[in-house]
Amino acid sequence: MTNEGTTLYLGAFVDELVRSGLKHIVVSPGSRSTPIAILAAEHPELKVWIQIDERSAAFFALGLAKSSRQAVALLCTSGTAAANYYPAIAEANLSRVPLIVLTADRPHELRDVGAPQTIDQLGMYGSHVKWFMEMPLPEKSPAMLRHARVMASRAVMTSQSAPRGVVHLNFPLREPLLPDIEHPQLYNSERTSGTSYTSIYAAKAGLDAHELNKLADALIEAERGLIICGPHDDPALAPLIVELAERLGYPIVADPLSQLRNGAHSKQLVIDSYDSFLRVEAVKEELVPDVLLRFGAMPVSKPLLQYMNKHTEARHIVIDEAGWRDPTLLISDRVLAEPITLCEQLNDWLTQHDTNRRAADSSWLKRWQQVQLTTAQVLSEAAEKEYNSELFEGTAVAELQQLMQDGSTLFVGNSMPIRDVDSFWRNDARSIRVMANRGANGIDGLVSTAMGISALEEGTVLLLGDLSFYHDLNGLLGAKLHQLNITIVVINNDGGGIFSFLPQAGMDKHFELLFGTPIGLDYEHAAKLYDGAFTRAGSWEQFRAAFIEAQQAGGLHIIEIPTTRAMNVTHHRGIWPVLEQRLQQLKG
Repeated sequence: MTNEGTTLYLGAFVDELVRSGLKHIVVSPGSRSTPIAILAAEHPELKVWIQIDERSAAFFALGLAKSSRQAVALLCTSGTAAANYYPAIAEANLSRVPLIVLTADRPHELRDVGAPQTIDQLGMYGSHVKWFMEMPLPEKSPAMLRHARVMASRAVMTSQSAPRGVVHLNFPLREPLLPDIEHPQLYNSERTSGTSYTSIYAAKAGLDAHELNKLADALIEAERGLIICGPHDDPALAPLIVELAERLGYPIVADPLSQLRNGAHSKQLVIDSYDSFLRVEAVKEELVPDVLLRFGAMPVSKPLLQYMNKHTEARHIVIDEAGWRDPTLLISDRVLAEPITLCEQLNDWLTQHDTNRRAADSSWLKRWQQVQLTTAQVLSEAAEKEYNSELFEGTAVAELQQLMQDGSTLFVGNSMPIRDVDSFWRNDARSIRVMANRGANGIDGLVSTAMGISALEEGTVLLLGDLSFYHDLNGLLGAKLHQLNITIVVINNDGGGIFSFLPQAGMDKHFELLFGTPIGLDYEHAAKLYDGAFTRAGSWEQFRAAFIEAQQAGGLHIIEIPTTRAMNVTHHRGIWPVLEQRLQQLKG
């Protein structure tokens, strides 16, 4: 038995999602979501990805949305299925990734009466979504069909408008749940043309002439200016920031997720080793800025944050089109503008005023470049050093950078891997896209997110720790179901390596139980479970051979690099005295 009202209302909704630009929907199987799932699968212009575990599905959708830079829909049945979306929704909200969450629900008469598979789904994601709508019970009246289309269009628009984020639509559905996929008006009810029901025109915000003059004057008057670029993923921004830096004579502190360390643009002013040299107190005291001009979210580096907190007298200007991202609490000027538009405005202003005065001869800029060069040499030496058969985790990053191909993508896990990438990933002329989940910074869902990225990006590599890998082993199913090509590099130090760098490492009595958390798993069995290949690399020669083989063969490849937590701390901390000595010699 089918339901015409359900068929036409939900058919109109799904169709309007597609007309508004949606291309992907991730579905976890369930009963109550049946009509939406079938209508999505039936639509010729919508790609359906099946992920059985809802937590994995949500992170898979996150990866698709990050990779495509477009909204992706998620669909699940009623009950606790929707609750499993929560971690990925929090990450998407904080990292400004557009997701459209569609949760099926029991009709109103079955709520709060003990009906099975029923929980309170109204506004269940709280402030982590931009917009929530409890949808009506489906009807086929013209007014309701228009409502379905308007809500679909609004959902796509809201998720993709600044700041990008998550919308949640909750659908109460009565039985019968089967739609009539042979209905002649399945997707064209209340349609008179092939365009979307509502056209969206988005203006990119910049500054008016008066405010632009004030900002530009402040920047050119500063003798010691610094551009700080945090996570940002628009490929058009990097060359514009480089042009701005060249005109102002400012060095650029470039987070590995800023996309400024990689690509064809000039790297002459791009500083990639600041996380190391800003640990040296003398350097922090010497490099006193007048102006800090920040684009994007806060960078990963804690030493950079400490540097900013040390120089509170500097004018701290943040460029961000929406929201408030300032854990330093030091913002003196908040510029509500789209970063690309503002860079274009500033570069045009500086061109018109023939301002290019300090890029070549600034002692401030030259000092940053000298410190950068010396630090990069020390870090390269550390990565190349032999450690008595011990594999150093920093070397893994350097090896990966050498092996990855132009046009490939690196997705980096949280805790130590992203910090090692910050330290050891050097400026590179190749276009390697570096991504991570740095909204909520969790270690959950990393495998699934990388799977979503690999669905759209060839040459995807995931670098993560063993606990992060364990946290999301379910995500490996995506590679098997969808025949994805992905290389996963697991740094296995048998526990939470980052805790060895924190003060609690000195509490021997409880450290291993509460923080070290060794789990002693053999991940070769996980690879076999999901039809993947597995290599445990005992040397860098074995790692290189396994990586090259993985890239050539395709499919799922897991390469484990066994390391030791205690020795890794020793190797990391051995770098800083050497660096401090070299920098003292440089100054002398």
